[in-house]
Amino acid sequence: MLSGLAQDSVIHDLKSITERIDLAALFPAAQRLEVELGSGDGTFLTTYAAAHPEVNFIGVERLLGRVRKTDRKARRGGLKNVRCVRIESAYFLEFLLPRHCVSAIHIYFPDPWPKRKHWRHRLINELFPGIVSRALRPDGTVFLRTDDLDYFNQMQEVFQASPLFLPVETPPEVAAVLTDFERGFNSQGIPTQRAAFQRA
Repeated sequence: MLSGLAQDSVIHDLKSITERIDLAALFPAAQRLEVELGSGDGTFLTTYAAAHPEVNFIGVERLLGRVRKTDRKARRGGLKNVRCVRIESAYFLEFLLPRHCVSAIHIYFPDPWPKRKHWRHRLINELFPGIVSRALRPDGTVFLRTDDLDYFNQMQEVFQASPLFLPVETPPEVAAVLTDFERGFNSQGIPTQRAAFQRA
């Protein structure tokens, strides 16, 4: 829970972590919803939301400093279609987000947990397609990016093995909006690995 929020803050102070969020009360306009899991400092979220005022966006981030950065960027941009929630991504997706309400889920540069003994901590595992499919609308899409080739291979294997999803192309307008991490990696010559999967 957060206290002392600015009156126009886009940070949503969760009143409960056992009840699903009331989306109608969260945004001033009832619009299509997209979610970014692990939204970092909000670079992608606020840039993409500014270009799409007809869509509502929720950024989910665990670290308070990053949530506050997103809040500042959204308020500076006057973005009424952005909200931030400070909580673990997997928990939010499975227990707080209403079922079948999201048209797109963006997951960019999640922690790769590179040591094999830590792979169990990865967000995207064999259970993930089932969890994400319950959040997505029937035509919903999950967009993935990482710099870690091993994790990227696992992401693809997990979704390709699921009968719930089909691979699709990432639209150029989505790929063109970079995250802060992505800019840093690309400047070092580290390429972005991208994939997208749509509910079958």
